[in-house]
Amino acid sequence: MTEEKKKPNYLKAAVRQIGAGGSAGFVEVCIMHPLDLIKTRLQVQRLPPGKVVSRTEMNLYSGIGDCFRKMYQSEGFFSFWKGVFPPILAETPKRAVKFFTFEQYQQFFRFGSPVSTPVTFCLAGLFAGITEAILVNPFEVVKVTLQVNRSQTTQSPSTWSVTREIVRTQGLGLNGLMKGLTATIARNGAFNMVYFGFYHSVKGLIPQAKGSWQEFFKNCGVGFVSGTLASCVNIPFDVAKSRIQGPQPTPGVITYKGTLRTMGMVYSQEGFRALYKGLLPKVMRLGPGGAIMLIVYEHAHAYLTEVFPD
Repeated sequence: MTEEKKKPNYLKAAVRQIGAGGSAGFVEVCIMHPLDLIKTRLQVQRLPPGKVVSRTEMNLYSGIGDCFRKMYQSEGFFSFWKGVFPPILAETPKRAVKFFTFEQYQQFFRFGSPVSTPVTFCLAGLFAGITEAILVNPFEVVKVTLQVNRSQTTQSPSTWSVTREIVRTQGLGLNGLMKGLTATIARNGAFNMVYFGFYHSVKGLIPQAKGSWQEFFKNCGVGFVSGTLASCVNIPFDVAKSRIQGPQPTPGVITYKGTLRTMGMVYSQEGFRALYKGLLPKVMRLGPGGAIMLIVYEHAHAYLTEVFPD
């Protein structure tokens, strides 16, 4: 009789986690996608090594404001949501998997302890990030391809046509829809390890606020810092991912291949700071975006718990 009661409770808990995680991902990507696009544009641009060429001649962006201005003037307002369809398709299941697997990995990494420790949160976050990276990588390849296209929004290829072209010319493997997989795993694993590890560890140390609004802003603050720290830690892997999945310097020649090899090339040819390209728009997106996700997840989870109690 006890076993029969546990099973539906477990299933309901899983449904609540998946539903709340999917809601968090959908809301976050719709609000923050323009900054993700700007980050990708800044990360893929490069000056040819050994050549004295101005940014104007190369039609490069000098910063976030310049990128926003040029895109608006030449590509239109809706260009800021280029490539948003793959993330919308991916983010809902991706965040659902992320939050669901985080909860499950917590049970495993408690190592017999009745409560989770900071080590538990970090390890659970790391493996949740690895899991979501494997699932989401094909969507990332299509998204980056759409984001670096500089044509007018009305003239940009559709998500489906870009996917078909990648499969036709590059295949489904590690040189096609799965290229940059190790960089995506490193990026997502590092981010989630810091993100979940910091948020849950610090949140547990801060006394609960007296009012609901104070508690809300406390969680927003911790979530913002969590997203910001995680972005600073994983940005070199993100740069490598964008270079591998984006257009190569010489068409038809694969210059960027392998996460560490790509990071080494960027460092040797462009300097240490190049490994942190796009950091500001990334922080501007994933700082508040991290807070949005955690707050939406917790509120959606509480609502689903109320609607579908054990």
